[in-house]
Amino acid sequence: MTRIFFLIIALFIFTNDLSAQETYRVKADRLRVRESGDPKSKVIGNIAQNENITVLDANNAKFYKVKFKNREGWVSKDFIEKIASAAKPATPQANTAQPSATPQTAASTDMYRVTVDDLRVRQQADPKSKIVGYLPKDENVAVIDSSNTSFYKIKVTNGEGWVSKEFLVRISPVKAAAEKTSIAASVPQENKDYTNIIFFTVVALILITILYFSIKYASGNKFLIGFSVIVILVTGYFCYITFIQAKVVTGTFASNEDIQYKTFNFKSKDSVTVTDAYIDSVFTSKYVIEGDMIKLYDQQNTIMLLIRDDQTLIGEGFTRGTFTKR
Repeated sequence: MTRIFFLIIALFIFTNDLSAQETYRVKADRLRVRESGDPKSKVIGNIAQNENITVLDANNAKFYKVKFKNREGWVSKDFIEKIASAAKPATPQANTAQPSATPQTAASTDMYRVTVDDLRVRQQADPKSKIVGYLPKDENVAVIDSSNTSFYKIKVTNGEGWVSKEFLVRISPVKAAAEKTSIAASVPQENKDYTNIIFFTVVALILITILYFSIKYASGNKFLIGFSVIVILVTGYFCYITFIQAKVVTGTFASNEDIQYKTFNFKSKDSVTVTDAYIDSVFTSKYVIEGDMIKLYDQQNTIMLLIRDDQTLIGEGFTRGTFTKR
């Protein structure tokens, strides 16, 4: 009788173990397999996209123990999905209604954060499609389409594109009312900053004070007075052109990198013609210069360029790269 009892217990444990071994499908382009259920543990292999794997242990909150190529390892549960069992014919209606609720489009926009540096932004949801830009680490982006199993369509300040979902982590949903406030404008708003004017005024007062005491205590020494006047005037002039005088950009600046906006032709003090390689077109926009930053709009997208010197501009986001004057 005791043997039969232990045999029943062993049979029960064995059947539970079999039921836990369920089949899943890989969603990522290349899923890393680690030695243990720790994100910092050693990578012992990779599994290709759409490949089926057997889950041996699903008790961990973040990692599943799987069997692949006659080996065992741990993978992140975020990049695999359970394959629906075909042994349940009683639920065809639930399966047919499920696809309509799965795709997430712009109606349910979510904010995500980039987890790697220089994340490639592609023109289409294809790992071989054209790269239209790069995103830095910790950049926040809005996901407007998450229906693809491997790529998310994202919207940032300078445009739209597709990135691998493996390198994004969800932050929070975007409020629907926030999208209504993004109105396209043809001319950027220039923010007035009086910091430089205040600084220049303080410097001017100090220089005038120095000049006053130089004349007072020079005891009629014309050479010393003249030298002091020249030094103060030169210092004041360089402070003026550095902090007060508005910067002017003229000519055509181009980049040899594979990015969306290829050239910027500054024709006048507030108008620039831009070549858009993404849609193979040319458009003209108004721009403003705030300090060392140039701001202009392409429809609802803000383009920002940093003025390094008269011959070089530095772009960020979809304009990331160096633009040299021709």
